[in-house]
Amino acid sequence: MKIVADENIPFVKECLSSAGDCITIHGRQITPDILKDADALLVRSITKVDKNLLEGANVKFVGTATIGFEHIDVDYLAAKKIGFASAPGSNANSVTEYVVSALLNLAEKHKFDISKKSIGIVGVGNVGGRLEKKAGTLGMKVVLNDPPLKRQTGDEKYRPIEEIFDCDIVTLHTPLTKEGINKTYHLADDKFFKSLKKDAIFFNTCRGKVHDTAALKNAITSDKISACVLDVWENEPNIDIELVKMVDYGTPHIAGYSYDGKIGGMIMIYDAFCKHFGVKPKFSAKYFLPRPQVEKIDIDKNDPNPLLTIVNTLYDIKRDDEKLRQIINKMAEKQGEYFDRLRKNYHIRREFQNAVVSTTDNKLRSVLEGLGFKTK
Repeated sequence: MKIVADENIPFVKECLSSAGDCITIHGRQITPDILKDADALLVRSITKVDKNLLEGANVKFVGTATIGFEHIDVDYLAAKKIGFASAPGSNANSVTEYVVSALLNLAEKHKFDISKKSIGIVGVGNVGGRLEKKAGTLGMKVVLNDPPLKRQTGDEKYRPIEEIFDCDIVTLHTPLTKEGINKTYHLADDKFFKSLKKDAIFFNTCRGKVHDTAALKNAITSDKISACVLDVWENEPNIDIELVKMVDYGTPHIAGYSYDGKIGGMIMIYDAFCKHFGVKPKFSAKYFLPRPQVEKIDIDKNDPNPLLTIVNTLYDIKRDDEKLRQIINKMAEKQGEYFDRLRKNYHIRREFQNAVVSTTDNKLRSVLEGLGFKTK
């Protein structure tokens, strides 16, 4: 059996070689010729999987190690009876921890009390749902917006978009859709930004095309929004360099790149692959996860902001922001390559659950546990 996989899926070769001949390649270099005699294809978000890629191939199973799958033509796969699996929820916790780090670092940078801020979460799936709990743990007022879920459940906790516009912070966690009554392509357009309260803070960690780049740049330059955090960009990897200079924190589409999340996503599609082909799985996530570099965190009694210090010990968004900003000095024809290289060579980042914090402060203990840390 021949398996073609994106080389950015960690340990995919080691894992899938137990079932066949696994060839790894950059996701942007997967072509019809490479897939001619392949039985299975495993990708991430940068590979468009549709008729143009698969027509004439022998592929019987497609897996994407990502939460979203707008890069996959699932209708085509179904029509061709090609098995399909994604990894819903695998990196959701990673994204929420990214947002927590961004929030706390912004609060330090702009000198505001996070517990006195409201946050509007647009899209309440795996990521948005987890973020709701973590934001609540930080003492924030949370407003949720998800029209499809509102229609499905009738739950009044899902509020109209107008209530989101009144929030101090607005963060997007939707899939990318270009059709339907709730299409999200350029959801954050000129009208969206003009509707926000003055000095609002804007986050996008879902898909770059959910915001309109020109509209976002105008909102920043006109001081409509006071701060911006972007992990996703239109036209990746050839992103808008001017926008990189404008945002408070910019990162190369790595919010979901915790090591725990990436291994979890790989195992989810591995299990689905095994089920599809009737192969007995040989591995679990524990087999590939190394011992955490940071297992214990002690608090300095003189630290004026211990929560920020603890969070940054596991994940400091400023580190990724500094690396992305180096793209500004790259030659134009090398910028896309640099963006992709940051993703491919991303450092091992472990989630909060891997660290134990020693504290006698019961209030801090409660917050830490709500964010996912272990305490003693």
